[in-house]
Amino acid sequence: MLQRIQSIYLLFASLVIAGLFVFPLVHGVYVNGKASTVMVTGIYQDAGGQSAHTETFTALTIATAFVALLPLTVIFLYKNRKRQIYLCYGLMVVVIAYSYWVSQTVKNAIGDAYLNMSNCGIGIILLSISIIFIILAQKSISRDEKLVRSADRLR
Repeated sequence: MLQRIQSIYLLFASLVIAGLFVFPLVHGVYVNGKASTVMVTGIYQDAGGQSAHTETFTALTIATAFVALLPLTVIFLYKNRKRQIYLCYGLMVVVIAYSYWVSQTVKNAIGDAYLNMSNCGIGIILLSISIIFIILAQKSISRDEKLVRSADRLR
């Protein structure tokens, strides 16, 4: 059903991934002598006290929206719990592959600039948090499936 805890976990996973549009992946890195911020939408550089959008990551932006919608689609497959479990596993693989793509994009964007922990933004952590929420949802779906099977045995 829609009011189960796994629906809340999947909703949180979707919201956390959508948070990548708001929070930077890397900030305060000097690229070509200018302070830059890297987000999933592109690179923003400080120019005269203003933040100017200098490069756009169109494919990454579209992929972020797609990956953020995937947990929401899994919520509405509540009638088939086994399929939900398999889709949660697949969703974890997709988020891990997406995380790799994001890290390679950041690496290419900053080039030879030195990156330390003080430059990392919240966006780097959000993908790990979303994987944790997906794991929790998968565990809850498995628990529901066990409960239904045990109730069927008693009948």
